Amino acid sequence: MGKRALITGCCGFIGGQLLRSLVRAGWSVEGVDDTSLGDLESIFDIGIRPVPADFLHIYDNQLDGDIREGTLVINGDFAHEAVLRRVKSKKYDVVFHLAADPRVPKTIEFPVETYETNVFKTIALFDACRENVDRVVFASSAAVYGNTERLPIRESQVPFPQSPYALQKLQCEQYAELSNKLYNTDIISLRLFNVFGPGQKGDSPYSNVISSWCNNIIEGKSLRVDGCGNQTRDFCYIDNVVDVLRMTAGFEGTFGSKILNVGSGVCISNNRILGQLRERHPEITIEKAPARRGDVKHSQADITEINRELNYNPRVHFHEGLEQTLKWWGL
Repeated sequence: MGKRALITGCCGFIGGQLLRSLVRAGWSVEGVDDTSLGDLESIFDIGIRPVPADFLHIYDNQLDGDIREGTLVINGDFAHEAVLRRVKSKKYDVVFHLAADPRVPKTIEFPVETYETNVFKTIALFDACRENVDRVVFASSAAVYGNTERLPIRESQVPFPQSPYALQKLQCEQYAELSNKLYNTDIISLRLFNVFGPGQKGDSPYSNVISSWCNNIIEGKSLRVDGCGNQTRDFCYIDNVVDVLRMTAGFEGTFGSKILNVGSGVCISNNRILGQLRERHPEITIEKAPARRGDVKHSQADITEINRELNYNPRVHFHEGLEQTLKWWGL
């Protein structure tokens, strides 16, 4: 497989880290992001060339080589006709589809609007990819499993979505399977568990609890605890996730429409993380809040299958990752 890639959602936390990793490894990589949740400034360090999607044809026709310097980042919707046309031109070997609206409360409040973004536009991208790229790497979510008494969670467990967001991700997986059967599109769906690490925003409604708490400590605010705080999550450090994304892109052979968990294989409770933060910062205060609608109680990935397929083992474990994250925040 070649090294020409498109990353949707390249200004997001995961997309930005993947973009950096691929650029530094010498890939020919382009990104697209509408900056509704991310920002271009977050990836300025790698030398980017932002171009609005509406002006992409001007960029492509530009003869001056200096204008083309830097990594192209298309500022616009990943389903913009100019972007889809670029995909259909066989410009990429692999498409990493990371773009989505991950705000669970928003999907509950606005299921139709978010369905358009998370499902319809994803199908449009998958359709553009068929017969035009070697592989699609789709960022799904562990949210598709919903509440389950059986831990760790295997890929074979029946999904039971608890929010429109989870259902939307599941339906994209199902379309990926159909696309493989009808068009032989090679799509790997990665069910990401809770990704965290340095560089993750902590002041947005979709922030990971770790980054949110770190941000509040810096700003002298209370740390919000939803429900009892005993809910557990499989927190997977960002470097591990980037490793998997690159492994799947370079995998020899085909995935078909395979689904793999991406996690650490270990679950940590919110209260345990909170306890570690209070040891460092005993002055912090706690704000109790009701449990959020659509939230699952416990989550832990069974990583047997991804280990078998990709020889994956997390190289950065939770406590090391937490230390690196706190260091980045200056905590």
